[in-house]
Amino acid sequence: MLDCIIVGAGPAGAIAGLVLARAGARVRLIDRTSFPRDKLCGDTVNPGTLALLARLGVAAPVEQRGLPVAGMRITGAHGIAVDATYPPPLCGRAIVRRELDWLLLERAIAAGCELEAPATVRAALVDGTRREARVVGVRLASHELRAGVTIAADGRRSSLAFDLGLARHPAQPRRWAVGAYVESSRHSHPAQPGAEWTGEMHIRAGRYIGIAPLPGGTTNICLVKPSRPGDADLRDPGALLRREIAADAQLRDRFGDSRFVGPPVVLGPLAVDAGGGGIDGLVLAGDAAGFVDPMTGDGLRFAVQGGELAARAALEALEHGWRGVHARLAARRREAFAGKHRFNRALRALVDSPHAVVAATASARVVPFVVRALVRRAGDCDLARLTGGATD
Repeated sequence: MLDCIIVGAGPAGAIAGLVLARAGARVRLIDRTSFPRDKLCGDTVNPGTLALLARLGVAAPVEQRGLPVAGMRITGAHGIAVDATYPPPLCGRAIVRRELDWLLLERAIAAGCELEAPATVRAALVDGTRREARVVGVRLASHELRAGVTIAADGRRSSLAFDLGLARHPAQPRRWAVGAYVESSRHSHPAQPGAEWTGEMHIRAGRYIGIAPLPGGTTNICLVKPSRPGDADLRDPGALLRREIAADAQLRDRFGDSRFVGPPVVLGPLAVDAGGGGIDGLVLAGDAAGFVDPMTGDGLRFAVQGGELAARAALEALEHGWRGVHARLAARRREAFAGKHRFNRALRALVDSPHAVVAATASARVVPFVVRALVRRAGDCDLARLTGGATD
């Protein structure tokens, strides 16, 4: 029998598998799609996340293939713009998720993980009564797999977490993301492969637009806005993006002639609450363990660190049993993520208030150091320093 089944082979699942396999566990990763595969994302790895990858010994290929990101440009209404760099020598990377996910998955396989993909998990295998239920594996279309631990790392729509009542989409906030890769003759990229670039966050009343330059000359543009299922705007995401760019004085001159490289993608609702408790035999990781509005680019940080925490919990359960495992994992997640969750909620509240956006952008003229401090916080620069920087 396997020691661990991991459902979902994205960053959280791959990192969990890497840690478990290095510890000697027999691990099988299952994913519904074949890799490499595309994934809507801001496509940036901030300095703190890069440092976490370095500590795990997997940062080198990301650093080699990613575009160096030295900081962020934050803009608001009325032409306000503040450029903020990360404290040297800290730096992030811009890299397409298709490539990043495959790099991490390759490392997990090299460490000893088995990969079964494409394969769709139909349900969890549950033994025992409702009060004393225990997950003992998963059911696929053609067969069953059993393991001492199952890790649900299957994303915001986790079939395991939702079916077992451990996760839900909250009534508020209800935001959706629309993203696309574009090419534009008016938007330049670094002339030298080693040159540094900056990401961008354009904060507008009720919405924001993230922009990331990518290797190869393309640019990631991602709009996040409140919406509901059936919203007419979401039926034609390309037209929605073009309208947003055309209406924005700071973007239309640079991206007005942009050409989509592939069809735009819609994702939502974004938020996931995973407060449904725990079930012995099952650990949640990545977006399945809770997903927040990705305004500060934290998705990858939460995935990488959350995958490692889930693996540590799985190793404890395999060695000592399930008593106290979920409580300790919840405490470690709070310690690792609670501060950043509060930070993100504050920024989301600002974006939701038109008056607050105007006030914040006006203040940025007077106290740009505040904005620069926020960028360093968003980039997890303190975590990068505590972890030892961003090199293997």
